[in-house]
Amino acid sequence: MKESKKRRQRETKTKLLRGEETPRNKESVRNSETLGDQEAGKEGRENQGNSPGTLWIVPTPIGNLEDITLRALRTLKEVDKIAAEDTRNTRKLLTHFEIHKPLISYHDHNEKQRSEGITADLEKGVSIALVSDAGMPGISDPGFEVIQRVIEKNLPLEILPGPAAFVNALVGSGLPNGRFVFEGFLSRERKERKKRLEALKEEERTMIFYESPHRMKESLKDMEEIFGPRQAAIARELTKRYEEFIRGSVTALIEGLEKAPLKGEMVLVVAGFRGKKEESFEGLSLEEHLLLLMETGLSKKDAVKKVAKDRGIPKREVYDVGIGFENPPADD
Repeated sequence: MKESKKRRQRETKTKLLRGEETPRNKESVRNSETLGDQEAGKEGRENQGNSPGTLWIVPTPIGNLEDITLRALRTLKEVDKIAAEDTRNTRKLLTHFEIHKPLISYHDHNEKQRSEGITADLEKGVSIALVSDAGMPGISDPGFEVIQRVIEKNLPLEILPGPAAFVNALVGSGLPNGRFVFEGFLSRERKERKKRLEALKEEERTMIFYESPHRMKESLKDMEEIFGPRQAAIARELTKRYEEFIRGSVTALIEGLEKAPLKGEMVLVVAGFRGKKEESFEGLSLEEHLLLLMETGLSKKDAVKKVAKDRGIPKREVYDVGIGFENPPADD
């Protein structure tokens, strides 16, 4: 009898979280809101063999606390425990909304270990909310590992809609937003960063990057070198008191940063490629590739450099192949 009552309570709580059922009276609301606190840990141990718990992916405000949704607040009140990227930051959020739940850390350095523990708890019937410091968990934040494990184990998973900085930045940039690509953070290593930008050189969709303030100028310089003239926008401190959009060419943004460095959370939005794409060298031999570039008017020296760069091989290897090649005579 006791077990049947607890099962009904769990089912009611899940329906409330999903919005499938509306509490009939204040007493049912009170019971559903306190169930997680009363049963956290205990319920998991006693629920073996019954329905598994649900992992709730809960977005949190990226700056303005008023942006949290009613559904997010209700979910955080209802679950048995909360997995947080930084428990200190999440504790401040929960305290502000008078939510008191057990917290466990879930970050880049313990993601694999914690994912195993979270899925084990879910299998025991414990409901868990996953939050990051700001925005949607799993988007340039911890979350992918545990979500993947939950899907593989066919455990219940619910994703709540909510804030994501790159969406605000894209809309406010003034750049085409019908088609876009989200690139997240570029590498801290310049060689790897430039390699990625080279791969994006002819990307026609608007591109969105997350970047730290102290690397923003260097990333823009690499883009100026590789992309050439492009329109872009820096979105800074989104939804906060000093929110700012700085729009202009990549060159203008660099000049602005050299005069007055920026601080705070930033998103960089860059226009896509609009020129004529370079001919592909796939299927061409080294000799054919070199001759093709020389026929376009490039000097032999510049053609050798470009072939070597395009193929990622030493210039000496290309030069040896091109010994005896001469540029065609100019038309009279």
